[in-house]
Amino acid sequence: MEFLGDSILGAVTADWLFERFTDEPEGLLTLRKAAIVNDGQLARTAQRLGFGALIALGAGMRAGGGEENTSVLAGAFEAFVGALYLRFGLEKARHFVVTQHVDGLDHSTDALLDSKTRLQHYAQEHLAATPIYRETSRGTPQRPSFKSRVSVNGHILGRGEGLSKKAAQQAAAAAALLSIAEATQAVQ
Repeated sequence: MEFLGDSILGAVTADWLFERFTDEPEGLLTLRKAAIVNDGQLARTAQRLGFGALIALGAGMRAGGGEENTSVLAGAFEAFVGALYLRFGLEKARHFVVTQHVDGLDHSTDALLDSKTRLQHYAQEHLAATPIYRETSRGTPQRPSFKSRVSVNGHILGRGEGLSKKAAQQAAAAAALLSIAEATQAVQ
């Protein structure tokens, strides 16, 4: 069901983008689509809709916070879209995806780049360096929890936590960007 739902999400999103951003180049449309259908966005929508409480999980996964796990929630959302498509057809699935997910997202060009990408662009342009991420701790398989820090030119700029290594790195990058913004405002 996840496979089918993922395909439906991709097609619906591509169609929606093509209708609204007709003059944009393919590369930008691809970025927009990736920003809409990534696991983090799908998981946030699934969580907002209460999917976490509806997912059947084993005791260990439930005790480990599985109902908040990004991959689990995103997979549940995709499976739901697949089931919706099979039961009610493409138009109902499209309506659900657009009204419950796509319409609630920020579609500005700035929103297309995640924190790690924005930090990398900033560091390369202004500091002639590349951010380096270090994992500082990890939880157990039953209770996944990761901590990461990001440094540029040997200076730690941000720290973050998340349920995955990627989420922790994104949180560290977001903290670094906030730190840079605050330092920039203090100078002005």
